Amino acid sequence: MTRIRPSLIAALLIAAAVVAAPAPAQTGGTPYVIAESGQGFGRLQDAVDAIGDGQGTIRIAPGYHRDCAVQTAGRVAFVAAEPGSAVFDGVTCEGKAALVLRGGGARVDGIVFQNMRVPDGNGAGIRLEKSDLEVVNSMFRGSEQGILTADAPDASLSIDRSTFSRLGRCDRGLSCAHSVYTGLYGRVTVTRTRFEKGSGGHYLKTRAAQVDIRDNSFDDTQGSATNYMIDLPAGATGRIANNLFIQGRDKENYSALIAVAAEDRKNPSRGLAIAGNRASLPAGMGRKSVFVADWSGEALAIGENQLGAGLTRFEKR
Repeated sequence: MTRIRPSLIAALLIAAAVVAAPAPAQTGGTPYVIAESGQGFGRLQDAVDAIGDGQGTIRIAPGYHRDCAVQTAGRVAFVAAEPGSAVFDGVTCEGKAALVLRGGGARVDGIVFQNMRVPDGNGAGIRLEKSDLEVVNSMFRGSEQGILTADAPDASLSIDRSTFSRLGRCDRGLSCAHSVYTGLYGRVTVTRTRFEKGSGGHYLKTRAAQVDIRDNSFDDTQGSATNYMIDLPAGATGRIANNLFIQGRDKENYSALIAVAAEDRKNPSRGLAIAGNRASLPAGMGRKSVFVADWSGEALAIGENQLGAGLTRFEKR
């Protein structure tokens, strides 16, 4: 009998801890401090502008922040002074996201993003438009999207020890939104992260050429009108390993858990490794689905995975 890996158990415990964090009090004083200089600012944009084309860390005080910022230069780390207690709530810049990032690189650590909605239906915690981004120990909840990116073939996105909850939509005649949706990025890495309670779209949709998706949980039991757990619409190489997938009952599309090259074949997919995962369907529904659905026509490296009743290992489409 296959056991859940200790790293996956750790990821679930971390995610639960973030969810259970007490609601922070409204912040007062100077909410944003540049760690290197000690300068304090009342607006996040002013702190970002003070770093300019340099490099710096902005420490964000506990509290609900009705604020947002656009980074156009430099390398900036946005770090909660107390992980899980700095909450960006419902305010977006440029009609996009709480953080719009198109500088020289960024890091987001310990921050909560919630209630992001915009007229085009793509309200996100983070809109990444260029350069590298590292997200750790953060939460995205109750918004149209968690993270949305443009195309940046030479850049990378990494997400670790984070939670994506109650995200996504496919309504109002607009293009669907997803928990995480990346354009043609060079590499996307997602590790020790929890996806849950989706409200439409896919949990993780990425057009990245290379992916590394390991030790995550995709728990759709409380999802509504959701689609694929992982969608690689342009194909990809890399690996999908040691993840836990639980498909829910309320699905817009339950035909597959992982989809490869369903929209086009811009990226090669030969050798994409999918192994060590556990997946199950809702009990008592008599539903059948496919673990990996492939439109690429290339030879995927599908290894041993533990699949529940009603799941077919692979289907060429």
